[in-house]
Amino acid sequence: MKKLFFKILCLFAVQGFMLEAVHAQAYPSRSVRIVTSFSAGSGPDAMLRMVSDKLAKLWGQPVIIDNKPGASGFIAISEARRSGVDGYTLLHMDGLNLTAIPHMYKKLPYNAETDIEPISPIHGSYFFVTVSADSPWNSMTDLIKAAKSDPGAISYGSWQIGSVAHLFSAALEAGTGTKMMHVPYKENSQLYTGVARQEVTWAFGSIASAGPLVKAGRLKFLAIAGPARESAYPQVPTVAEAGGPAGFEARGWVGLFAPKGVPMPIAEKISADLTRVVNEPELKAKMTELGYDPMPSKPAETRALVATQSKEFKVVVTRSAVTLD
Repeated sequence: MKKLFFKILCLFAVQGFMLEAVHAQAYPSRSVRIVTSFSAGSGPDAMLRMVSDKLAKLWGQPVIIDNKPGASGFIAISEARRSGVDGYTLLHMDGLNLTAIPHMYKKLPYNAETDIEPISPIHGSYFFVTVSADSPWNSMTDLIKAAKSDPGAISYGSWQIGSVAHLFSAALEAGTGTKMMHVPYKENSQLYTGVARQEVTWAFGSIASAGPLVKAGRLKFLAIAGPARESAYPQVPTVAEAGGPAGFEARGWVGLFAPKGVPMPIAEKISADLTRVVNEPELKAKMTELGYDPMPSKPAETRALVATQSKEFKVVVTRSAVTLD
């Protein structure tokens, strides 16, 4: 009797999987809505619209972008969670919402592990240690030496408390055994203008965010917090090469997610189709031109990335005592 019951259970499981696979092959059969936590006109929003146009052509169905910015991504997450789990409502946000923000709030309107399914990153950016073009610091070694000789005199800026720039800066501070002062700004443009004016000593910046002021001669990159030099700035060493902690990396990323419960075959199809369009030469070149690195991956790999970064950020948040409520 037990064997018969087990066989029946297995049969239902196989039938369920086959049904999901069939639905995935037919997906999407109608329009897909992507709820984004970014404001219309922002860099990530612009990239999403380029990607969604490609997906719409591939799928033969409209892809609707629904901007729900504000409240650290909570508005967008809540909106997406109210929708079904059939894959027709997706979520576009910073990976920080799953990897770091949960460690900075005592109470969240969502559970990062049980409410949201990672599908794939779209793009990422390694950050550069950025200083004013008029700064006396010309290398990481100089900067670290100055920070060690006068604790608290060197300052770093970020676009807000708890931002990825703040957390990565705190991690670099700990990794170099220095004590620096954090100066939070309200937004990116204010931050990099502040660095250019030497209101703060340095800040992490990407090609997309700080690059324009570097080209304008108002900022300079001292080092890139990545595993290798950036082809657009081959003269800029890595943090490790420049005298910083070995293996230190600071990379932000933005991706696609879905409410938990989305059929995995559909999540995998979205990931595969995203990889296909992001790797198209035209779109890939446009991403690179704007300072973004294409980084699509499979759902399982994305879950692993989220888990790894969550552990790393938990250490940084705990050590830095960063709280947002």
